[in-house]
Amino acid sequence: MSEPTGAARRRGPFKVGDQVQLTDPKGRHYTFTLEAGKNFHTHKGSFPHDELIGAPEGSVVRTTGNVAYLALRPLLPDYVLSMPRGAAVVYPKDAGQILAFADIFPGARVVEAGVGSGSLSSFLLRAIGDQGMLHSYERRADFAEIAQANVERYFGGPHPAWQLTVGDLQDNLSDTDVDRVILDMLAPWECLEAVSKALVPGGILCCYVATTTQLARTVESIREIGCFNEPTAWETMIRNWHIEGLAVRPDHRMIGHTGFLLTARRLADGVEPPMRRRRPAKGAYGEDYAGPNADAGAAGR
Repeated sequence: MSEPTGAARRRGPFKVGDQVQLTDPKGRHYTFTLEAGKNFHTHKGSFPHDELIGAPEGSVVRTTGNVAYLALRPLLPDYVLSMPRGAAVVYPKDAGQILAFADIFPGARVVEAGVGSGSLSSFLLRAIGDQGMLHSYERRADFAEIAQANVERYFGGPHPAWQLTVGDLQDNLSDTDVDRVILDMLAPWECLEAVSKALVPGGILCCYVATTTQLARTVESIREIGCFNEPTAWETMIRNWHIEGLAVRPDHRMIGHTGFLLTARRLADGVEPPMRRRRPAKGAYGEDYAGPNADAGAAGR
């Protein structure tokens, strides 16, 4: 039985072509690709790549300046934060939430819109495996080119489960019986009709948006289309801790707001969503409120 795509690059001694992440005594990271006969240079001296080729992961190398560096393969969260970017990447904290709450499983058929630099695509491909299907749509050809290079660099070549299409999802979506749809775009409400036709009953729609206005309009549009259950929305923040002897305290800096996530599940055809029992806050909907797409309709007249 052959190994899953990219698995051989994640274990064993270092080989030519492997990505290596060095950590210096101050905790700073340096990532490079191993090449026979080359040297790695820092302001603290250099050392030959050949010193790491064939060495076990977790080795320590010393530069000509006698500075020790710990050598490990970069984890996927490390990789996506250091890879070349076209658009902003989906941060690991949000990618982890998407994998968990969109319930991405091995063999899943997933559609993704808004590839950016390929960060989320890499997480999704590793979760669905070679037997799954990820069809990614990106409207900008330059972003798609960067994303493809980043994904193939991580997996060591093309991934058999990945298809990348340059163009708008709502104009090009032909996939059917899709288990999950992930929308990372400015106006996900424009794609709701198309993705609702592609999703299987019980399938999950997950949207990643940056602002409260995008979040509100997306939620209201999901409610209005009438073929999803009540959406759930949240954001995630990470605060590291400093631990040094008895000095145990939260770090002064944290990874705060990067974006909002929301999920909703596709209902069976012909089923109306149950009436919401929750009473909206007083003033949440003014007398002149005419639905989430009222402004767009007025602009078109």
